[in-house]
Amino acid sequence: MLKHFLGKSPNWYKYTIIGFLIFNIIAYFALGPAITSWIIIAEFIFTLAMALKCYPLISGGLLAIQVLALNLTTPEHSYQEVAQNLEVILLLMFMVAAIYFMKPLLMFIFSKVFTKVKSKMALSLLFVILSAVLSAFLDALTVTAVLISVAVGFYGVYHKIHSSNLDLDHDGTLDRKQLSGETLEQFRSFLRSLIMHGVVGTALGGVMTLVGEPQNLLIGEKMGWDFIEFFKQMDVITIPVFFAGILTTIFLEKSKLFGFGAKLPDVAREIIMNYTILEDEKRTKKEKYSLIVQATAMVLLVIGLGLHLAPVGFIGLALIIIQTAFMGITDEHQLGHAFEEALPFTALLIVFFVIVAMIHDQHLFKPIIEWALAMEASAQPAMFYIANGLLSAISDNVFVATVYINEIQAAFNAGELTREQYEKLAIAINTGTNLPSVATPNGQAAFLFLLTSSLAPLINLSYGKMVKMAFPYAIVLGGVGLLCVMYLL
Repeated sequence: MLKHFLGKSPNWYKYTIIGFLIFNIIAYFALGPAITSWIIIAEFIFTLAMALKCYPLISGGLLAIQVLALNLTTPEHSYQEVAQNLEVILLLMFMVAAIYFMKPLLMFIFSKVFTKVKSKMALSLLFVILSAVLSAFLDALTVTAVLISVAVGFYGVYHKIHSSNLDLDHDGTLDRKQLSGETLEQFRSFLRSLIMHGVVGTALGGVMTLVGEPQNLLIGEKMGWDFIEFFKQMDVITIPVFFAGILTTIFLEKSKLFGFGAKLPDVAREIIMNYTILEDEKRTKKEKYSLIVQATAMVLLVIGLGLHLAPVGFIGLALIIIQTAFMGITDEHQLGHAFEEALPFTALLIVFFVIVAMIHDQHLFKPIIEWALAMEASAQPAMFYIANGLLSAISDNVFVATVYINEIQAAFNAGELTREQYEKLAIAINTGTNLPSVATPNGQAAFLFLLTSSLAPLINLSYGKMVKMAFPYAIVLGGVGLLCVMYLL
């Protein structure tokens, strides 16, 4: 049984998970539900950190089943958490699949960018700024899905040449031995740093607008702010933070610290250039037509999300239908592949919401909120920012924002807060949950999506590496954000 339990995961990992499950039962009776809940949160974070040893849906899912069995939360409350976040779930299911059908177009655009832009610094800045702008108007998960698609595509091209006898070597100078070892590691490191710049960009842009992150919508609705008003309320913090983020990118690429700074190996650039030329030469009429359909879908995507014609997931579903209809993809099996990337992560998110329901039912964050609300009015925004930042990094920023905004709304309705103070706290909660939460993959859904995607094992992106690479960004964005909350708000 032990041999098959958790499959190919190392034995120490299997014993650890079994140990957790036994210990939690003892803890529940010996230490009480609240302390056991904190222990389970730590264990759940551990399963996320070990995502490359075993997909967290499995090990984290066992913990979630135990949470329900120990009655630390109920299936009904877990369902309510899922229902509140249905938009995020629909987004994952359908938008990521819609992006799957746009892969050829994304490869077409980005392979041109990769070969035309020679400077790594320019590429890094382009990734950060593009991701930020797109996240501000679309949403961070959609942008991350695009980044993952592109990186998987390029890794695939490199791998294909590396492991086959495809002749992309026009002048006979390409040595296959050159492609493995150090060159492969450098290529991975190059993709790693670009992707990390990109996902940090999604956080920089996501914090600015009403639609950037799921919790922004929630806070905007509670406060009665529209798109423009939300941007104006936040800009005193988000604009300085954005420029600080760009300076951090420049610093990291120049200093080559924290695993950044790797350049695209010349061999890899040659492969991608030759691949682009080869693809352009052998592109059939049908493929050209498909690119036009995908480009039209991309335009519709931007219009649909920019004008909020429907929930994001619905727009994704509409794009799947439009693209498959006009590209002539009518077979169920062809459609199935589009959903392979997103559905395991969607299932993991549901498990995550069980843990969130447990935090809610056990009132784990309540003492922290009461402590922050008991402080002087002038110190409250900074305290809320810090508390939200720390809690977002260990749990999930959407959940933390939901809990906090509900608590301060209750305080405001009870007449304990003035409208001005209420607005300041809402801004502190929004920026606190969005900026310092880049420190760990569990803080931001986009980061967690990247960590559990098919790309992570290809480019050796583990939980530890993500934390290390995000660290300088977390310090700068979190720090500059805090200073702005303290002195400018």
